[in-house]
Amino acid sequence: MNEETSIGRVISSLVEKNYNVIVVDDFSTDKTAGIARTCGATVLCNIKNLGAWRSTQAGIRYAHKLDADVVITMDADGQHNDTDLQTMIDAYAKGADVVIGSCTSRGSAGRHVAWRLFKLLNGLKVNDITSGFRLYNREAIHVLVSRQATMLEYQCVGILLMLRNLRLKIVEVPVKMHERTDGISRIFYSWGSVFYYLAYSGLLSVSKAFPVKKYAYLNKIKH
Repeated sequence: MNEETSIGRVISSLVEKNYNVIVVDDFSTDKTAGIARTCGATVLCNIKNLGAWRSTQAGIRYAHKLDADVVITMDADGQHNDTDLQTMIDAYAKGADVVIGSCTSRGSAGRHVAWRLFKLLNGLKVNDITSGFRLYNREAIHVLVSRQATMLEYQCVGILLMLRNLRLKIVEVPVKMHERTDGISRIFYSWGSVFYYLAYSGLLSVSKAFPVKKYAYLNKIKH
């Protein structure tokens, strides 16, 4: 959403490396969609603002329809480095279902405290919970396009718990991330949004901490 200052650079670099790029324009009010198309991306335009996770899910669903083996999600603001993509792909090739590009040096002290609290409550063995730089394989994609995943607000704690509880193998690889140079966070844009995120993720951490039966759940998704 409103990433016209960075989207062209991000997409051009990916296209040069022969990646197929899908951009979900979350009802932006600037030139993001037009620039993305010009640079060679497939652009999906939301008719209203759906938020970060549901927009990401829309892109994953489109890739699922294209029968993609792997989907990698990344931010349009230039924080993520496409030079780290091969490292993530290598981890997937070694048997990971989900690969997270992890940069634990970023973020405020408060964010790190929240990460530790959530991990204590839910037992996730993931250090960078809020990283949107992720690789999903076919099985993970199948889970993320489900109606159950649509009910979640964010792609961090809830999605990770869903994938963990279905026994998918989640690994982290270290990456470097740039500081945001323009725009604001889609989650931490005000104190109200921060408190809502903390309450929502804390509740999920408590209620979703126990594993579910993987194959019964996947069978429901398929039907």
